[in-house]
Amino acid sequence: MFTIALTGGIGSGKSTVSALFQALGAVIIDADAISRALTAQHGEALPQIAAAFGAHLVDANGTLDRIALRQLVFADAQARQRLEAILHPRISAEIRRRVAAVTGPYVIVDIPLLFETGQADLADRILVVDLSEQQQVERVQARSGLDPQEIRRIMDTQVSRSERLRGADDIIDNSGDKVALPAQIQQLHQRYLELAASKARAQTL
Repeated sequence: MFTIALTGGIGSGKSTVSALFQALGAVIIDADAISRALTAQHGEALPQIAAAFGAHLVDANGTLDRIALRQLVFADAQARQRLEAILHPRISAEIRRRVAAVTGPYVIVDIPLLFETGQADLADRILVVDLSEQQQVERVQARSGLDPQEIRRIMDTQVSRSERLRGADDIIDNSGDKVALPAQIQQLHQRYLELAASKARAQTL
């Protein structure tokens, strides 16, 4: 299956881009949704999270204290690495399982932490949604009301904009108005259909 990894920094507009591709017929696999399922009530990853960070993070009903865990991992890089070691292999395995089951022309895997977690090998191409760091801060603040310093701290846990761009095969410029997005996505959609067809032909030879 021809696979595109979609990534970008916080506030870049990945969800909007995913929705537009989906409207054109692309299959979308959301890594964040898989992560939320793993950490939902009685989720598969909760026993290991409780063992690693303390049973107090999971209540008697099997519900994770997400706020406490988020504060812990953003304040402690080693804690964040421990959490990633629990979640990311499970997320990667589930993504591969879902990709193998796709019957559409191509699949887009929305992975915000693609480079940070070393999962670039999941895809045939990497698509980065790009805008300036200042725009990231402004858009996240408008959406969530977070303090700009808190947004910057989150951004500091992600790879830099320049590193994302170096790793990109394709780039969507989301620095302007949303009306500029559909034309870019339509062009990429046609390109991906061609590449998917080419890959399928090669596999039948």
